[in-house]
Amino acid sequence: MAAPNFRNRTLYHGDNLPVLRGMNSGSVDLIATDPPFNKGKDFHATPDSLAAGAKFQDRWSWDDDVEGEWVDQITDDWPHVMNVINGSKQSYGEDMGAFLCFMAVRLLEMRRVLKDTGSLYLHCDPTASHYLKELLDAIFGRRHFRNEIVWHYSGWNKRMARHLERRHDVILFYAKGTTQVFHTPTRPWKSRDEYVAKRKQKVRTDEAGREYVLSDGGGGTRVRRYLEDAMAYGVPFDDVWPIPKLNNSDKERQGYPTQKPLALYERIIQASSNKGDLVLDPFAGCATTPIAAERLGREWVGIDLWDGALGIVRRRMEDNRQLLADIPTIHYETAPPARTDGGDEAVPFLQVTERYAEPEGPRMSRAAMYDHLLAQHGQRCQGCDRTFDDPRYLELDHNTPRSDGGLNHITNRVLLCGPCNRAKSNTYTLSGLRRLNRRNGWMAN
Repeated sequence: MAAPNFRNRTLYHGDNLPVLRGMNSGSVDLIATDPPFNKGKDFHATPDSLAAGAKFQDRWSWDDDVEGEWVDQITDDWPHVMNVINGSKQSYGEDMGAFLCFMAVRLLEMRRVLKDTGSLYLHCDPTASHYLKELLDAIFGRRHFRNEIVWHYSGWNKRMARHLERRHDVILFYAKGTTQVFHTPTRPWKSRDEYVAKRKQKVRTDEAGREYVLSDGGGGTRVRRYLEDAMAYGVPFDDVWPIPKLNNSDKERQGYPTQKPLALYERIIQASSNKGDLVLDPFAGCATTPIAAERLGREWVGIDLWDGALGIVRRRMEDNRQLLADIPTIHYETAPPARTDGGDEAVPFLQVTERYAEPEGPRMSRAAMYDHLLAQHGQRCQGCDRTFDDPRYLELDHNTPRSDGGLNHITNRVLLCGPCNRAKSNTYTLSGLRRLNRRNGWMAN
C-alpha cells in the first residue's frame, strides 16, 4: 500500500486510462463510478442547462475503439479476461467485445489502485451488466463479488407489447480483499407499528411501562429486546434500493445526460468507507460522486473527458455550501500523476507470480512477432515439428509461461499448433513440451 501521489479534491481532465496508470497502487479506499453502458446511442445535455454542451458517445466498434496494445496486453497477461471478451463477441456482438475491452484495461488498473480493504461499485444496466459481472469475476475473482444491487426507480409504466417496463439499474459491488470496510446501510423505522408488524411477535410491557419482545438468547433462554433500543439500530437495507430518479424540477438536476441522484452515491459511500477515506470516480461526469464524498467528509479524486467538468464541480460545491464548512479549492490537472511506488503492473487476482522487466527498446505487437517467427521458422510448430500448409493453424505463445515470470518479448515467443498450445498451457516451457511430445510419440519425426 502506497501513499496517494495526487492531492485531495483533484479533478483530472482527459482519458482516464493514463491517469489510472499513473496512480500509486493501494492508494484508494473506494471506487464508485458510472461508466458508459454500451447503449448504442449518443447522449447530450439539456441545451439550456448548467451542463449545456456535455455529450458522449456510447457506441462501440472493435475496429475504431479498441487499441492493439490493449488486446496484446490482455491476451498475453490475462487470458481469462480475454476469454470473457471473446465470448461476448460471439454471444452479443463485436460492439460488446469492444466495450468490454475498453473497460477491462481500466478495471485492471482500478483493482490495482484499491487498498486491500477497498471496494468497487460499478454502475450499469441490463444492457451489459451480465457481461460486466463475468469480466469482474475474471479480474477481481468470483469470491470477491459481494452484491448485485438493484437501484429501483418509479415512473409511469407503459403497457409494453413484448416485455415488462424496465425500472431499474444494476450496481455491481466487489471487494478487492477478503475483508473490506463495510457498514450496513439502514433507515429509521417509520413507526412503532412498522417494527411490531415486521417482528411478528407479541409486545409486552414491563413494570416501568417499557415495551419489549422476547427474543432467542441461545441455550434455550429468552431475553427481553426493548422496542426503543431495537428501533435505534434502524432497518437494514437489502440489495434493492428504491431511490427516486431525478426529474427536471429537482434542485440538484444539472441537465447532464445520465446524471444519478446524490442519495444513491451517498448510500454507497457511507456503506463502504469511513470519514477521511479517499473515494475515486474514473468516470466523474457531473461530479455526483465527488459532491457526495465532500458532503460526507471523505477525500476524493475524479477523472473525466468533458471540458465543462471543472465548472460544474465548482457550481455544485456552491450549491451545497450550507452543508460544507467552506467552499473547497478544486485542483485541476490535465497531465496524469507520476507514480512514486515503483510502478508495479496491474495484476488481477489470478496472477500471483513475480514479473520481470522487459528488455529496453520498442515492443513488437503480437502481429509483428507472429510474422517474424513465421519468417524465421516457416509454417512449422516448434512443439511437435509438424509443418502446416496454412499458417492459421499456428498460434503465438510464450516459451517460459507468463505465470512463471516469462517475458512478452520476442525472445520468449514461439509458434505452436493448437494441440501443442493446449498441452503446454501455462505449465511447460517449450523444452518441457517437446519432452512431453517425445514421451507420448506426438513428434512429427
